[in-house]
Amino acid sequence: MNSFLQRFLLEDLDIRGAVVRIDSVWQQMLAGRGYPSPVVHILGEITATTLLLGSNLKQPGHLTVQLSGNGPISMLVIDCNESLRIRGMAKCMPVVEQKPLPELLGSGQLVLSLDLDSMREAYQSIVPLEGNSVTEIFEHYLKQSEQLNSRLFLAASAEAAVGIFLQKLPTADQCDIDGWSRIETLATTVNDHELLTLQSETLLTRLFNEETVRVFEPQSIHYGCYEDREKVHAMLRSLGREEVDGILQEFGEVVINDDICNQEYRFDALAVNAIFGKTNPTIH
Repeated sequence: MNSFLQRFLLEDLDIRGAVVRIDSVWQQMLAGRGYPSPVVHILGEITATTLLLGSNLKQPGHLTVQLSGNGPISMLVIDCNESLRIRGMAKCMPVVEQKPLPELLGSGQLVLSLDLDSMREAYQSIVPLEGNSVTEIFEHYLKQSEQLNSRLFLAASAEAAVGIFLQKLPTADQCDIDGWSRIETLATTVNDHELLTLQSETLLTRLFNEETVRVFEPQSIHYGCYEDREKVHAMLRSLGREEVDGILQEFGEVVINDDICNQEYRFDALAVNAIFGKTNPTIH
């Protein structure tokens, strides 16, 4: 399993955590995108973070994370479901130079949307972008939303995206008043090379070798994009035959772009007739 999420518990300290690693799935997400290196790095860290947050979904649904701003990178979107199927995209300038994150994103906002099948309407949380790194942005959000001390350690390259999540449970101080500060200190010693190259259990042993670490079975992560022509057909039917015919008359074909999955759907007059249940073309 080369793309997975693995939970763990520091049993004597009441501190929980998870390790996430995606490589083949991450490479599928990047295929054909041509993103500049700084965008790959930031998108990878956000993808790892979204998986760590999305792993808490207990019911069928989706967690969508979006960062948007007025900088060279205008938007980053990641969508994750309860089965850890992930997809995402970035919108950016053709050339993006390596700069501090606030300069790359500019002023903007972080939007987290939770849409469960059991909910009548989606829940959305919107906060300003605060922090000099992806880690700081999400730690700030977690501190406000969950009111629990949480830490993230992230790394990404064109080959893989990796993250470690730590969270102090409410009973932690009763177990060891110094436990959280000790674990924080140990975790901050990890570097990008170790995150990207070490196996999860090796990494946890290296960081917390004097602690009792209970490791749970890993969950596999999958790429969430696939061709769904029937969904596109339904969307065209919702537009109505008159509007679709108008597009055909103007452009000679109907083109639907699925940006988040980097897919393009093209329909000529015969294909449109088939969708709307007619056999005789109406476009000449």
